[in-house]
Amino acid sequence: MFVKIFTDGAARGNPEGPGGYGAVLQYVDSKGQLHEREFSAGYKKTTNNRMELLAVITGLEALTKPCEVEVISDSKYVTDAFNQHWVDGWLKRGWKNSSKEPVKNIDLWQRLLRAKAQHQVKFTWVKGHAGHPENERCDRLATTAADGNNLLDDVVGEVIL
Repeated sequence: MFVKIFTDGAARGNPEGPGGYGAVLQYVDSKGQLHEREFSAGYKKTTNNRMELLAVITGLEALTKPCEVEVISDSKYVTDAFNQHWVDGWLKRGWKNSSKEPVKNIDLWQRLLRAKAQHQVKFTWVKGHAGHPENERCDRLATTAADGNNLLDDVVGEVIL
């Protein structure tokens, strides 16, 4: 089965302020029917990159069976991390910006790699706020979660494929 996941995160420019992330999961069932599932959650005291990672993780963890997945994100950080093999360097080789700086987001990268391992995943970057309808929809999810700042913690439910 082929699934598309559209993701977005919003930190509101202030790591101490409200933030949120959202994902839209899209797939076609065996009868040819298009299905969509939306997820969003508020989060506090984190960065936009962490929001983007949480959005991707939430989408992948919602899948209950192995799938061929395309993750579509407006985050160059997330897509480049996989398309340019940054994650391999950070986690497997211990790359750092300096000897005193820890690898950033290692907990989320490890969680994302566990979620990704169950599927065949391709990461695609789309320019945010450039009229891509599904990306704009995810942006609205992330904005709603950030504004509500309800501190939900990855409550996604189950998607049966």
